[in-house]
Amino acid sequence: MRIDILTLFPEMFTGVFGCSIIGRAVKGGYLELHTHDIRDYSTDKHRRVDDYPFGGGAGMVMMVEPIARCIEQLKSERHYDLVLFMAPDGKTFDQTYANKLSLLENVMILCGHYKGVDERVRELFIDEEVSIGDYVLSGGEIAAMAIVDAVARIIPGVLHDETSALLDSFQDGLLSAPVYTRPADYQGHKVPDILLSGHQKKIDEWRTEQQLQRTAARRPDLLEQI
Repeated sequence: MRIDILTLFPEMFTGVFGCSIIGRAVKGGYLELHTHDIRDYSTDKHRRVDDYPFGGGAGMVMMVEPIARCIEQLKSERHYDLVLFMAPDGKTFDQTYANKLSLLENVMILCGHYKGVDERVRELFIDEEVSIGDYVLSGGEIAAMAIVDAVARIIPGVLHDETSALLDSFQDGLLSAPVYTRPADYQGHKVPDILLSGHQKKIDEWRTEQQLQRTAARRPDLLEQI
């Protein structure tokens, strides 16, 4: 899978994309990540990519032309299954959406900044708009990192134990059950006996019950969707 990210701050991705699961996915050849500096596509001698909004108002708006040049250049080199724009008013990103993205071959993600992008960018070049929550970030970079991380870990072969991803929260519409490791007794706080029993069928039943209880207590809205 290949993901191209269009951004004004490519340096923000350097550390994140070299660590943990994302780094493993890249080193293993399961995921190819490329960042593109939108300023490189500006014709302004100062590499300017934003301007004041028509009609007045606070903030600066990213101009359509540099973004258009970048997208068109990349599209001339390969076919993209999906062009995404990280936007606070986009569709809320969830595990189902992550699963969908993991099946694609080439994805492009545009990160906005400042007051946003010229609306014509969204109208002419974007296939889908995605948000990671009902709050505003300084730009789409952190949101794009979250999406890449969520997708990378479910690409077959990335995790040593592929069943691990299948047991994550939201993968089956429920929150995960509690997990424990050694020591079995920490200052009187003990691991549930069932997890030490070795009876896998009963352990699985316990975990399912815990998932239901935790979801009902913390995210009852999820149960309404099942």
